[in-house]
Amino acid sequence: MHVGIIMDGNGRWATKRGLARLIGHKRGASQVKKIVKSCPDLGVKTLTLYAFSTENWRRAAHEVEGLMKLFRGYLANNLVELHDENVRVRFLGDPSPLSPDIQILMEKLSSLTEGNTGLQLNIALNYGGRDELVRATKSIAQSVKAGELAVEDINEELLSARLDTRGQNDPDLIIRTAGELRISNFLVWQSAYSEFAFLQESWPEFSVRTLENTLKNYHARTRQFGAVVPQKTELAE
Repeated sequence: MHVGIIMDGNGRWATKRGLARLIGHKRGASQVKKIVKSCPDLGVKTLTLYAFSTENWRRAAHEVEGLMKLFRGYLANNLVELHDENVRVRFLGDPSPLSPDIQILMEKLSSLTEGNTGLQLNIALNYGGRDELVRATKSIAQSVKAGELAVEDINEELLSARLDTRGQNDPDLIIRTAGELRISNFLVWQSAYSEFAFLQESWPEFSVRTLENTLKNYHARTRQFGAVVPQKTELAE
């Protein structure tokens, strides 16, 4: 099972308590560790976390710098632990605008955990669904220009194979915290048939119990993927 989470509400959680927004982000980072650890026991094989979007650069400079500091700390402090827990880490998004030291940590974590066979953890960092589609389209266009592909070869499978999530199943369930009812440019292509859960809890309030209950709700649903599922009828005796 593949679960994507839009971890929203850190800043608002802190503001409501008279705290600096960065305190909310720190609390949110501590929640990530708990949720990642719980996934294997809950049947989650792939977890995609929306950490920083291509639009988040528009936030106040001090908040962006604070977030980058948190990313550095998370990557450096959890590198060995994630590897020891057999977690395989992949980063989604365009890393080029990030500072060189963060890019080095990302590469180190990806390389170290590449052979692991447990939870697949995707961290969407400087990620946007539209940007991902543009990058994938440019990659295909370059292959066509080089004569490696014909226009007739372009189909859904080819495009999926050029996305950051290539080789992975699309998300079965996308969870968004903090009460907002939108996906905010997250996994735009991949979420075509995903189920959604929009929760009132902010990310700092999100617990393993909340995840467990949300998964139970998901498993009670019937996914049709555009088809009509025949209804069972009882025959009269």
